[in-house]
Amino acid sequence: MSDIQQLINKINKFRDERNWRQYHNPKDLAISISIEAAELLEDFQWISSEEAIETNIENIREEIADVLIYSLMLCSDLDLDIKEIVEEKLLKNGRKYPIN
Repeated sequence: MSDIQQLINKINKFRDERNWRQYHNPKDLAISISIEAAELLEDFQWISSEEAIETNIENIREEIADVLIYSLMLCSDLDLDIKEIVEEKLLKNGRKYPIN
């Protein structure tokens, strides 16, 4: 079992122990990803990247984790292979943005 799959299993166990799966349909997970990404942006608002990292690194870590957790749950619920979809997107981007 891959490290990613073990992580997904841990996330799903956490969710299932709290009976939260009922609230985690694809639409609401997608909304939650967007909300958490916006919260991540707040850490960088009105300041330089360097200042944001210096002053907000702990919250930045937490918001990135939230985005990843919701993204992994959505992939799991939609039965998407994370490695496959990332590799396919990299190939597509490589064709769209070739190296000069």
